[in-house]
Amino acid sequence: MKSEPPFKNLVHSIAELREVAGDPGGLAKNKVISYLDQNCIEFMNHSPFLVLSTVNQFGDCDASPRGDQPGFVHVLDSARLIIPERKGNKRLDSIQNILSQPSVGLLFMIPGTGETLRVNGTAYITRDPEYLEKMTVQGKAPLLGIGVEVKECFLHCAKAFKRSKLWEPEHWPKTEKLPSAAKIMAAHASTRSITEESVEEDLKESYKKRLY
Repeated sequence: MKSEPPFKNLVHSIAELREVAGDPGGLAKNKVISYLDQNCIEFMNHSPFLVLSTVNQFGDCDASPRGDQPGFVHVLDSARLIIPERKGNKRLDSIQNILSQPSVGLLFMIPGTGETLRVNGTAYITRDPEYLEKMTVQGKAPLLGIGVEVKECFLHCAKAFKRSKLWEPEHWPKTEKLPSAAKIMAAHASTRSITEESVEEDLKESYKKRLY
């Protein structure tokens, strides 16, 4: 027996979608380029943070934050860039997804800037020392590099940031009652050997000793 979908009044076709949302204007339709021009490269050189989106062989998606000093993404040329893969928790979700399905989406952000840069392409995992050494920080090269062959590149407008007031501290929500990261992670792990206290200590050590 076929189960009912979890939501009602669903949109099932592009025609329905356009009936609701309309068609894009001339600028929106024509703003996508297939390479990194100097404007895109300058944006990335000022960006200390990006979100990497991947998908596995089953079609399940994942979005992973990546951050370092501005310009941490190494641009090889107008068609290729490399994201350093620093030390982490060894889950390697993004890396494993790329190995099975190489399509990726990148969202570059600059603090205080509402516009974001979106880059879509095909990813590869490299361990070439020539690339990795150029991304050395504090004497440590990244373990691997995520090379991306650029297919699409375009600037995304600032509406989401203006609505959310993300860069305006006076509008930030109060977080005093928010459960700590350690509490959330311990609850999700749900094993006797992992407690809020042990997670807190592990996080402190990780942030102090294992950033690079």
